[in-house]
Amino acid sequence: MAFITANWNPLGEAFYRKTELYEMCWSLRDGLRDSLVAAAPYGGPVALLREPVRRSPSSRPQLEIYSASGVSIASFPWKSGPVVHLGWSVSDELLCVQEDGSVLIYDLFGTFKRHFSMGQEVVQSQVLEAKVFHSPYGTGIAIVTGSSRFTLATNIEDLKLRRLPEVPGLQGKPTCWAVLTQDRQTKVLLSNGPELFVLDNTSCTAVYPPGLSPQAGSIVHMSVSFSYKYVALFTDNGHLWTGSSNLQEKLSEVNTKRSTPPKQMVWCRRPKSQQPSVVLMWDRLLLVAGACNDTIQFPIEDQSVLVGELDGVRILSSSSQDLLQEVPLVCQDIFKIASMAPGALLLEAHREYEKSSQKADEYLREIKEQNVLGDAVRQCVEAAGHEYDPGTQKSLMKAASFGKCFLSDFSADHFVSTCRELRVLNAVRESGVGMPLTYTQFKQMTLQVLTDRLVYRQFYPLAIEICRYLKIPDYQGVSRVLKHWASCKVQQKDLSDEAIARALCAKVGDSPGVSYSHIAAKAYECGRTELAIKLLDFEARSGEQVPLLLKMKRSQLALSKAVESGDTDLVYTVVTYLKNEMNRGDFFLTLRNQPVALSLYRQFCKLQEQETLKDLYNQDDDHQELANYYVTASYREKRLESRLSQLQSAVDEYNKAKNDFSAKATEDEMRLLRFQRKLDDEKGAGLLGLSLQATMEVLLSLGLHKQAEQLYRDFKVPDKRYWWLKLKSLAEKEEWEELEKFSKSKKSPIGYLAFVEICIKYNNRYEAKKYVSKVMPEQKVKAHLAVSDLEGAADAAIERRNDTEMGAVLSRCSASDRQLIERLNRARVTAVKK
Repeated sequence: MAFITANWNPLGEAFYRKTELYEMCWSLRDGLRDSLVAAAPYGGPVALLREPVRRSPSSRPQLEIYSASGVSIASFPWKSGPVVHLGWSVSDELLCVQEDGSVLIYDLFGTFKRHFSMGQEVVQSQVLEAKVFHSPYGTGIAIVTGSSRFTLATNIEDLKLRRLPEVPGLQGKPTCWAVLTQDRQTKVLLSNGPELFVLDNTSCTAVYPPGLSPQAGSIVHMSVSFSYKYVALFTDNGHLWTGSSNLQEKLSEVNTKRSTPPKQMVWCRRPKSQQPSVVLMWDRLLLVAGACNDTIQFPIEDQSVLVGELDGVRILSSSSQDLLQEVPLVCQDIFKIASMAPGALLLEAHREYEKSSQKADEYLREIKEQNVLGDAVRQCVEAAGHEYDPGTQKSLMKAASFGKCFLSDFSADHFVSTCRELRVLNAVRESGVGMPLTYTQFKQMTLQVLTDRLVYRQFYPLAIEICRYLKIPDYQGVSRVLKHWASCKVQQKDLSDEAIARALCAKVGDSPGVSYSHIAAKAYECGRTELAIKLLDFEARSGEQVPLLLKMKRSQLALSKAVESGDTDLVYTVVTYLKNEMNRGDFFLTLRNQPVALSLYRQFCKLQEQETLKDLYNQDDDHQELANYYVTASYREKRLESRLSQLQSAVDEYNKAKNDFSAKATEDEMRLLRFQRKLDDEKGAGLLGLSLQATMEVLLSLGLHKQAEQLYRDFKVPDKRYWWLKLKSLAEKEEWEELEKFSKSKKSPIGYLAFVEICIKYNNRYEAKKYVSKVMPEQKVKAHLAVSDLEGAADAAIERRNDTEMGAVLSRCSASDRQLIERLNRARVTAVKK
């Protein structure tokens, strides 16, 4: 255990250790001298803006982007204006703030994304200093101009510039300043000589740090903690004051005995730690100051940059990179000299067990007697997470595995998950990847964000392996990685469309959550239309194919895909698009090649666009449908002349279609209309628009028998229909004499039983009896019964020797008709014998 604690340095009640993360892969001739440096937290990339070695009018600075391990990612000459500050956004985009207030944004690979300005007035006054900060709203920028005014933008994705109030007595830039985010409000804390101010949206307020010694002097440097909860102030007399960022509570005050302002000052505080500590850096010295008066000092050989992290400070130099952090309590408990913590005893027991020593049993007994074996296992697992060295991790995890063998009800979930997470962390910490994340940072970042960062840096195989290893659902893991990989693949200009399509199909396949239409859209954005079309062939959902094909102006193909899908709504969508984009002739010609689409469009036109339907039939020389259209259109006309004109057009088209029957029927309808108009003009009958039968009924009801007779002859109304209509009309009007004359005019085509029944219906039995004798023999029984003539009905039934008819008569007889009943019964018996 001694070698692990060899680099521990005590400070108050805590220990601090400096762990080497990398020997840097880059080769910087002059180190970090004369360079603007920006390193992103959470093991993010590093950007350097280096001045040219030989200065000349034509020489330009070089902007270089590296991974945290110093592997080159991008490099290009800086051709824009002078840069005041570099910073990284939360999405690993590089922000370059220029003197004129312009902010240029590049991605991780040095590709220019966009730019914006911090205000027109900044162009004249110039930016003196700038800071990039992270707030609850996203990534923000704060600047101070030559006119001593501050301007803020709390979220560069939704740019809203805020110009803060003036600072009394401030000339030029302040001595030092920092950005605070408190209660979702962004403020600026600044020092102007001996005075300290807080700037918000509306006011500039003088503040006084509680407990700061009067002898401390003017504040010349300040630093805000990673969480924005604490602030550190350094004075020109060497005093370091730490407290809450709202300046209401003092944590400590230390005299560093160095009056020169440090080049950098960064907080070094673990989450939930009670030990406030700040790292200060001068040219050759690194100093850690905490709550006590003691300090820790580290010599520095090369020019370095401090990078604040959630749980420590990264020290970046031209040759190496180290992590300075407070040793976690669980690691202190296990590795401290002579520690008797359960985890320390379990680690020692496992070491003795590997030596086959009986001391292992003694240590285990001691742990079991204290009933803390479960705690020992948990301590070893937790400590393994906080260790950076894989060998130490293995020792601790083996000890934990050894200890849990003696526990019957111990849940191994935490052990297994920590094991998996450590393997992932060790993989991304490799120099080739260059993401030196601690376990605390990883848990804060979450696995999904880590995967996103790997994908963003195009470490696709590693991202996929991690997703599979941790068994992340496909739609959250592998599919999401493949989707991003495919979007980048289509941008490779050195490969043919066919090669890319084959590669995508082989890799992506039927992976859930990966949309080929999304990939095709990316290809189209890159100007590779043919590749996009090839990729759309792999898309199973037609609803995703068609919109993109329309966007690419491949309307014919879009229509074919829509028809193949069988989705009528999709076909209608394409047809509507084509109608708006094409001229009328080309549109109709396109539909003719797609019968299904043409049929659906015709249905649509029947309901919505009648005139278009007519044009379609004309285009196709479809005389039959065109004639049907004219007939239908005629019913919508209110003027008779217009209606007759439409019907005449229909007759012409039916003749062209050689449909004589329909042509004749339409001509009859025209004659009927003219006949109706004539009678309306003469009699005011109100017939126009009625059907043939309705016209006949109206004429008979009005007593216009001659006109009805004419209609009957001219339009060859069936005899039975005419007789029924006239019979009904005369009976309704009780014109019995006319009815009798009508019955004698010629033989009735509907028989005379109808006369009997219609008279009975209108309660005229007397008239009904006149027609009984004319009724056909097979209907006479029914006719006699209709007029209640039982004797006549019996005679007719007996004469016909019909048992059913005799039964019908018997059913109508009462007790008083005894003789008639006996007669019918005898007739039935006789009929049966014969």
